[in-house]
Amino acid sequence: MTTLEQVEKLRAMANVTYDEAKVALDAANGDLLEAIIYLEKQGKVNSPSGGGYYSSQKTADTSTGAYKEACWEKQAKNCDAGTSFTSLIKKFGAFCMKLIRKGNANSFEVLKGEESKASTPVTGFALLLIFAPWITIPLIIIGLFFGFRYRFNGPDFKDNTVNDAMNSAADAAVNLKKSMEK
Repeated sequence: MTTLEQVEKLRAMANVTYDEAKVALDAANGDLLEAIIYLEKQGKVNSPSGGGYYSSQKTADTSTGAYKEACWEKQAKNCDAGTSFTSLIKKFGAFCMKLIRKGNANSFEVLKGEESKASTPVTGFALLLIFAPWITIPLIIIGLFFGFRYRFNGPDFKDNTVNDAMNSAADAAVNLKKSMEK
C-alpha cells in the first residue's frame, strides 16, 4: 500500500508525475529505491552520471554542531575496550604484578669473598632504593670499601653484564682503598 507521502517523496526525487510515481511505487511494493530503479528502466529518470546512487535518506549537514556531536558520540560508543580508563588501570595493574613476580623470582646478594652474607628479593631491594636511598646507597658504597661484593642472581640474570659492572665497581673500590693506604 503506497501512501501519499511516499508518492510525493518519489515525485520530488525523480521529477515525475503523481501517476508515474504511484505506478512505480505499486510495482516496487512501496520501496522507494526499487521504484526509482523501475523508473530508470522505463527511461523516465536519468541514471546518475559516474555510477552514483539514489538515497531516500536526508543527507546530514556536516557543518552543524549536532552532526559533529553525533560523530563524537558514535566514536565514544565504538571506542574499543583497550582505551577505556578501567582497562588502562587493569593493564597497569597486570604490568605491576608481572614486575613484582619477576622481582620476587630474582635476588640481590651481598657477598664477602665467595660466601653469601645476605640475600633479598629484587623487589625488596628496589623498594629500599626508592623509599630510603639516603641509607641504601651509602651502605652499598661503604660495603664496597669493606670488601663486600654484590650480585643479582636468578632466572632473569643469565646475562652477566650487570654483575660484571658490579664486580668492576668492587674492583675500583679495592684499588682506591689500596692507593689510599700507600
